[in-house]
Order: sequence, then C-alpha cells, then structure tokens
Amino acid sequence: MIDKISRRSFNKSLAAGAAATGFSILNAHGKAGMKEFKAALIGCGGRGTGSARDCQQAAKALGIELKWVACADWYDEKAKQFGKDRGIPEDKCFVGPLGYRKVMEADADIVLLATPPNFRPVHLEAAIDAGKNVFMEKPVAVDPPGARRIMAAGEKAKKKGLAIVAGTQRRHNARYRRAAHLIENGAIGDVLNGQVYWLGSVPFVRPRRPGQSDADYLVSNWVNWAMMSGDHICEQHVHNIDIANWFIGRNPVMALGFGGRSRRETGDQYDFFSIDLDYGEGCHVHSMCRQNKGCYSRVGEEFNGTEGSFHGKVKSKAKLDIKVPSFMDGNPYMVEHYDLMKSIIEGNPLNEAETVASATMAAIMGRISAYTGQVVRWTDVMANKDSKFYNRKLTPTAEDFETDNVVAPEDNVIPVPPMG
Repeated sequence: MIDKISRRSFNKSLAAGAAATGFSILNAHGKAGMKEFKAALIGCGGRGTGSARDCQQAAKALGIELKWVACADWYDEKAKQFGKDRGIPEDKCFVGPLGYRKVMEADADIVLLATPPNFRPVHLEAAIDAGKNVFMEKPVAVDPPGARRIMAAGEKAKKKGLAIVAGTQRRHNARYRRAAHLIENGAIGDVLNGQVYWLGSVPFVRPRRPGQSDADYLVSNWVNWAMMSGDHICEQHVHNIDIANWFIGRNPVMALGFGGRSRRETGDQYDFFSIDLDYGEGCHVHSMCRQNKGCYSRVGEEFNGTEGSFHGKVKSKAKLDIKVPSFMDGNPYMVEHYDLMKSIIEGNPLNEAETVASATMAAIMGRISAYTGQVVRWTDVMANKDSKFYNRKLTPTAEDFETDNVVAPEDNVIPVPPMG
C-alpha cells in the first residue's frame, strides 16, 4: 500500500457506482441477467436488521427480487427471529462463533456482515473465499493486523470479480459526493487543514448478568470494549476520518494525540480523544471525538484550502467551470446497497475494502497514540515490520472466540500512557 495517492486514484473505486447520467431504474434483467439476488446476514442485531431492511429497499428500487437464504448470530433467539421474519428455514439460521461458516455454504449472492468489528476480518476473508459479494459494516478492524487483512481480502476480491461495499455511507450520500467531486477538481485548491468531529454519548451499556460467560459478556457489551469495537474513535469517528482521507485524497502519515476517561460505566474505552492527524505537506486535521452525556454534541467535518473551504458545503474562490455529475439522492444507508447491487448487475463490481480499511487504520493510529503517548506513523502500521505497533493485536481475538479461549479483561481498567 502507498502512503500518498492522488485524489483521482484514491476515489477510483467509488467512481463506478457514484456518478450516473440520471440513475434511472435498471431493467431487472441487467447486463448479468439478474432477476433475483439471494442474500444472507451475519449479525442479526439492530445494525444488521437495519442493513437488511436497507438492502431490501435497494433491491426494490432496482426492480430485483431479494430472497433471504441464511443468517447467523451469536444468539439463538436473534437468528431465529430474523429467519422467521424473512422466511428463512430454521435449519439455515445458525448460531454461535462458527455460524458464519455455515452461512458461507449457503447459496447467497450477497452476504451482509454486521457483527462486532472484532470479527470483520475473519468473516470477510471467509466470504471472499466462498465467492460471495459483501456488504460490511464499519469499522472493519480493531488493530493494525486486522486492517491489513481487510486490504488483502479486498485485493483477492478484485481478482475474483467480487464486490465489497462498506457502511461508510457518506460515500453514498449525494451531498458528500458532490462536494468530493468539486474538491477533487480543485474547487478549494490544496487542503491546508481541517477539523473532524463526533461528539455524542455512549450508545448503550449492558451490565454483566450472573453466570454470563466471558465471551457472551464481551459480545453483549461489545460497544464498550476496545478489543470488540476498536474504541469509539474507530466505531463511530471512523466516518469523519474517512471524509478527511477522501477529501484530502491521501492517508495520514502520522498521528499524535491523547485521550482519557472519567465517566464511563463499563469496559476499557476512553471518554474522549483529541488527535492531530498529519497528512503531510503541511496539512493537519484535528480529530475530536467524545462519548459523554450532557455535553455539547456535534458530528461533522470542516476543511480549509488555498482556494476555498468546506463547511457543510463547498465555498470556492476559484473561477473554475466544474461540471458536477448527477448523483442519486435519498437515504444513503439504502443507496450503499443500491450501488453494491447495481455494480454487480453491470459487471463492474465496486470495491471499497481499501478505503474503509485505510480510514479504520487511521483511527487505530490515533487510538494507539492516545493509549501509549507515542507518535504513530502510517509506516509503523503498514510497512515497518520492526515497529512495535505493526503487529499490535487486541485480545481476545476473533479466533479466540472460535476456540472458546476467551477471558474478559477486568472492567474499568484502561491503558494509561506512557506505554510501549
């Protein structure tokens, strides 16, 4: 992987499904003769069922029938309920840490991955090996080895002609697409600096129940554990960091920041992060995220360039005649599935593995810097195998859950810098 690429090449994977001369509804037969997509879901919780709903709406918009053929979840009741609601036979509703393997044996064209992020690299690899097109929720890893596995699986998917679309839905939002097109074509000149924010509150807390196993507790309360979610800088703030990568047109070369914790009720994550993402050439982005109730809330991005700025919309001083293509308006959570299926039908599969993995890796760099008090460079996590950060894994890993080798860390014990 390269550290620096042009905006045009960085956005190449998006272009196939982004611009169109009207986005007219496709004929159900399409170039590939598709009349029906068979779909499967791994992770039948709130986000998974939401993604399934968006997938169904996208198929309807395309004039394609969508048939659900299998599902899997850690919990028996969630898998069976999803199957019951969508007409999946009970023997195709799989449960537990190995259920995903059975899903890959099903006759599905598309597999949706919506488990806690810890499992994403393993599940994506299995899906690509099984010849499945994939929609996967963000973030896509919790540590550097996991992010690199996603990139490698994405390369394998390209060779096999398979599509991968990620849940970084801003890349399928018409407003962001228009802004990206203008910025890519020089509307604000070279980006000099920016600020990206996700200031909110803890999504949920699920206290440990009497007799609950370590593995079950971590899965249930996953959003509060770094080894399950990547910490909230990855789980939520990855959206905003992805926009910085997209609009600037390259990945950060270095991260340096800090964070802390005082009010969380469970897990091992921080309350807040403040990270300087250095994109090289004098361009710095301040990454700020927080999960605390009762505090100021803000989610968004701002960028300043030599010829203008982006503060929700592009303001340009440059006298350029930039023709903006027509992009599909509507709910971007639906559009991402629309773009996925459309690319399959047209035989030009989208592949967003590298872009979402790069955004995830940038968030991981910020987290590692805050946890350790050290500078973390892109080369440390991508190229330099002698770096102490290159193979830094969070445990228990996804494979530990498969082998029943899970020991939950002590609650409310957090990393405190300086660390190695």
